[in-house]
Amino acid sequence: QVQLVESGGGLVQAGDSLRLSCAASGRRSSIRAMAWYRQVPGKQRELVASITSGGRTNDADSVKGRFTISRDNAKNMVYLQMNNLKPEDTAVYYCNVQSWEGNDYWGQGTQVTVSS
Repeated sequence: QVQLVESGGGLVQAGDSLRLSCAASGRRSSIRAMAWYRQVPGKQRELVASITSGGRTNDADSVKGRFTISRDNAKNMVYLQMNNLKPEDTAVYYCNVQSWEGNDYWGQGTQVTVSS
């Protein structure tokens, strides 16, 4: 089992920056990939960015050039630096971990609200 706790969400204005953090605890040695997803009411949860244990990243087109995912394997942390935020980035952001055993783990989510 892996437990995830997100932090760093909040209310900001368009053009501002936020940094989300996610701390993993539990069976951390089984972590393969880490990712951030987001979800708005009435829509499916969507991938924002992911990063493998080797540091390979994948970003959604909507955030390319604005968001950066990174991870600290020693601390079992994953971060999402969000710059030039837009109102359409408003969502609940979830931390996700995929284990080598093929399991998915999710955090409780953190709200990001961007006002225009």
